[in-house]
This record gives sequence, structure tokens and C-alpha cells, in this order.
Amino acid sequence: MSSTTGEKLELILDAAYDLFGSNGFYETKISDIAHQAGIAKGTVYLYFKSKEELFMAVTRRDCEHFLDGLDTNLQNCSTMAERLLVIAKHHSMYYFERKHRTKLFFRTPNNDPELMAYMKQFMLRYMQAVEKVLTEGGVSQPVWCAESYIGMLDRIRMDILFNPEFPIEQLHERTDFVARLFLEGCNHSVDHQDQIDRDNSQEGESQ
Repeated sequence: MSSTTGEKLELILDAAYDLFGSNGFYETKISDIAHQAGIAKGTVYLYFKSKEELFMAVTRRDCEHFLDGLDTNLQNCSTMAERLLVIAKHHSMYYFERKHRTKLFFRTPNNDPELMAYMKQFMLRYMQAVEKVLTEGGVSQPVWCAESYIGMLDRIRMDILFNPEFPIEQLHERTDFVARLFLEGCNHSVDHQDQIDRDNSQEGESQ
């Protein structure tokens, strides 16, 4: 693939990502994508036979970047606690960066078997990455724990996607809380919060 060919492909994928995310799959036309990419409509069809195939390519590129980024970030951690926090931050930030492109997730091709099969495989690979962290950390029932942890993080995901004004400060606070809650348990989290309240009270009294 020549550099020119590669550049055109990236232009198409970037434009499709932006328009699918802001307008939705069915509302976006190939001509709109071509116009934003600065190329002829026919050029898009040299790369993709259909809009469904283009959406699949956009999704695949995005998901592979997610998994590659997670793998890179995990390599810089030495403990399970660090890895769990990295997973939480990576998961939440991914959706935070796409909070103005929510239709990538909510307005997708209906019943596209290739897309459904790929997303199933993507979720399996993601869960296996989390499971590996938990297994290496000596956690019992690592599969169930991995599913539970991702489920906790998905609650933050939904709050982000339904609120375009979701603040970055709350993102950091909640990802830290979820990682700590999962690692330490509810009772320990209550004790931890009690200690924070006591420290704040003592600090106020000293002033």
C-alpha cells in the first residue's frame, strides 16, 4: 500500500468516525464522508463496498486502539492494584473522549452479523486481559471477577455517554473509587471514607 493510498484510507476512516459518531450510521451518507475527507465519493467505494463495511472498519480500528493502549499501559505497572486502576482509567477515559460521539454506540447498523461477531470477540479479548491481571494477582474466580469489574466500569460509561457535560474531576474520582472498592471491598471503603471525614474534621478544628 502506497503512502498516498494509506493517507486516503485514514482520511476516510477519520471522517466516517466523526460523522457516524455525531450523526449516527443511518443518518450519515457516503457522500457526506467523502466531502469531509476531501475526496470523491467514488474513491470511498474503492476501499469499501458498502457503508456497513466502512462502519465495521471504523469500529475495528477504534477497538484495536483500545486494546493496544490498554496493553501498553499495563506494561508500566508492577502490582495488581496499579493494574486495576490503569484498567479503570483507560476504560473511563475512552468513553469520556467520545462523549460527543455517542452515536458510535447507540446508532449502529442493525443486526450486522460481522459487526456483532467482532464486538463479541472484542469483549472476550478485553475480559481476558482483565482476567489475566486478576489471575496473576492470585484472585479466586478470576473470570467472574473480571466480568464484575468491567460491569462496574460500564456504569461509569453509561453516565458519561448520557451526559455530554460529565466533568473530568468526577471521572477521576469515580474511577479511583471503583478500583479501590473492587480491590478492598465495601467495608474497607466505608472505613477509608470515615478516616477521610475524621481527618477533614480535625483539620477544620485546628484552623
